[in-house]
Amino acid sequence: MNSPTPSTDSASPEAPRSSPWPLVPLVLLILALGDLRVEFQLLADSFTVTSLVEALRTHPLAVAVLVAQPSLWRRYRRSHRRRLRSQAT
Repeated sequence: MNSPTPSTDSASPEAPRSSPWPLVPLVLLILALGDLRVEFQLLADSFTVTSLVEALRTHPLAVAVLVAQPSLWRRYRRSHRRRLRSQAT
């Protein structure tokens, strides 16, 4: 009648494996591109400096995420590799 209780030991072989891709920068990139989708369509339709400035002015967070993407990928890959190395030992 006693059912076995699952082990919560983090060193067990059943521990969840981490994804090979860091998800935070990827999710931020998708959300930023989704936010700027209409602006990209308008800019592709008829590019003007005014429309570019307006896109930058009305979507500062999305633009900041796009500008920060290289730094985000470097940071999350580095911490991801460090985590994988610590799990291997």
